Amino acid sequence: MTPPAPAAPGHEQPPASGPADAPDAPDTAPDVPNNGPGTPNNAPGAQNTAPGVPNNGPGTPNNAPGAPNNAPGAPYTALVVTASNRASAGVYPDRGGPLIAEGLTALGFSVDGPRVVPDGDPVEAALRSGVAAGYDVIVTTGGTGISPTDATPEATRRVLDHEIPGIPEAIRAEGIAKVPTAALSRGLAGVASRTLIVNLPGSTGGVRDGLAVLGRLLAHAVDQLRGGDHARPGSPS
Repeated sequence: MTPPAPAAPGHEQPPASGPADAPDAPDTAPDVPNNGPGTPNNAPGAQNTAPGVPNNGPGTPNNAPGAPNNAPGAPYTALVVTASNRASAGVYPDRGGPLIAEGLTALGFSVDGPRVVPDGDPVEAALRSGVAAGYDVIVTTGGTGISPTDATPEATRRVLDHEIPGIPEAIRAEGIAKVPTAALSRGLAGVASRTLIVNLPGSTGGVRDGLAVLGRLLAHAVDQLRGGDHARPGSPS
């Protein structure tokens, strides 16, 4: 995995201890949809520019060869989605998505993405196709703040079967300890079918805070969604 590039502007302010992300300006660049699931792009900063909204594409249904397998004992699978009008239009490179992909890989996940899509409805389309493809986890970055174009929580809520409020609460608490404006993040987390979906902020600092929290709970959450569970402390393994 190529190391992530230096931090770039995001929706929320990063921790004061690291390089500060510049504040967001309104997104004005034209939206350029991405290639969609089935065409992951792991190169940092590279953008998907093929026509069309996200779709499963050939060979990505749950029962197709090469599709994620969420049976107990199978490798963990994850999809990374970056929500940004400007990154999807090539105005600046995606920084948060590659950082998430690297972090999830370090946690033992087989990772597709980041897939860069414009804010709003394209995020919902990317989430629905990822759930249909059977990923264990989908992590988004961007669009969680309070600017007029920030709509990732709304897109996510339309896909979720039920929310898990404790995850975003923990992520916000992790960030607030460093940067008070982390409280402005409206990110959600929850379950759609057997896929865990988590929204992270758009800043690299917010992404790092989110990964710190997810590293402590993702394996347990995925095992539960697959129908299993970790042994409790002190119980027979």
